Amino acid sequence: MTVSTLAITPLVALVAGILILVMPRLLNYIVALYLIIIGLLGLFPHLAG
Repeated sequence: MTVSTLAITPLVALVAGILILVMPRLLNYIVALYLIIIGLLGLFPHLAG
């Protein structure tokens, strides 16, 4: 089973949104990790599958 970047992006955003609602202090870390993950997936498409 392969998971494409298009399927991962909304899931990461959903989890990040829930974590921000529960613990607002995590906002900086969640945004930073999200941007790093999306950036890596954009630079290295072969890592996604």
